[in-house]
Amino acid sequence: MVSEYRLNDIVEMKKEHPCHKSKQWQVIRVGADIKVRCMGCGAVVMFSRYEFERRLRKVITQKEGE
Repeated sequence: MVSEYRLNDIVEMKKEHPCHKSKQWQVIRVGADIKVRCMGCGAVVMFSRYEFERRLRKVITQKEGE
């Protein structure tokens, strides 16, 4: 499943982050690797593009205009 995601989009992952049981993440870097920030605690995690797309459930909000 390849979804359209860009910088600063809010995405939902399949599994919860253990901090506050948050599934929502903000995309803060897009390239060969994808870096995301947890919307619950602010933790930053980097995934390979393949791993990110495997764990991604859906894009919740998209940044407009870019």
